[in-house]
Amino acid sequence: MSGYETFADYYDTLTRNVDYEARAGYLCCLLEKLEHPAGLTLDLACGTGSLTLELARRGIDIYGIDGSYAMLSRAREKAADAGFDILYLCQQMQKIDLYGTVDTVFCSLDSLNHLPSLREVERTFERVSLFMNPGGWFVFDVNSPYKHREVLGNNTFVYDMEEIYCVWQNSTDPRTLRTRVDIDFFEKDGAVYHRSHEHFMETGYDPDELEKLLLAHGFDEVRRYGDLSFDPPGEQTQRIIFAAHRQVT
Repeated sequence: MSGYETFADYYDTLTRNVDYEARAGYLCCLLEKLEHPAGLTLDLACGTGSLTLELARRGIDIYGIDGSYAMLSRAREKAADAGFDILYLCQQMQKIDLYGTVDTVFCSLDSLNHLPSLREVERTFERVSLFMNPGGWFVFDVNSPYKHREVLGNNTFVYDMEEIYCVWQNSTDPRTLRTRVDIDFFEKDGAVYHRSHEHFMETGYDPDELEKLLLAHGFDEVRRYGDLSFDPPGEQTQRIIFAAHRQVT
C-alpha cells in the first residue's frame, strides 16, 4: 500500500457525501442492540478522524489508529479545532501494538478491503483479538464481492467539485477481485491546474471466509448486517457490516 499522502489532501472532499453523524449514530445503536457498553474504544484505520470525532462527541472514550501519518495529521487538526483531545497512533492495522486492552473496536468504510491478502486480514483479526477484552465487540464493514464485481469493476468515475477535479479509474481482476485504483487530482490555482496522482489496491473478500477467520481467532459469535441496517445483507448489498463477539472463556 502507498502511504496515502496525496489521497489525504483530498480525502475529506471526496468523502463529503459520507454522513459521519448518521454512521456514528448507527454504531451507537448497534452497540445498544448488542447490549454492550462501548467502554474503551479503538477506531481502527481511522483515516482523517471524522468518525472518531463524531463518536467522541457522543461521549465514547475513543482513540484512533491509522497507518498514514498524513491522514493522522489531519485527524489531529480536526480534533483540536473541535476542542477534543483524542489520542492518535500511527500503526498498520495488522501490526497493532496497544498499551492495554480495549472493549470495542470499530473499523469502518471498507478499510479492511485495503489489505492486500486474506492472510493480512487474518493477522489483523489476530491482533484485534489479542488486545480485546473478553466479551468485547469488533464491528467492521467491508465492500462486498458484489460491489467489486458490479460497481467498482473496470469503471471510471469523475468528480467535478469546486475545489478539485478528480478522475478515479478502477481495474479489477474478476478472478481475485483485486481492484487497482488510480486517482488523478487536478487542483485549480488561478488560471492553471496542478495535477497529482495516488494509487492503491482494494480486494473483495468472501464474507464466509471472513467469518471463518474470526471464529478461528477468539471470536465466538458473528453477526452480519446490511449497511446502516439491522437486516441481513442481500445478494446486492454493497457494504456488509460485521459484529464479532470476543469469547469470554
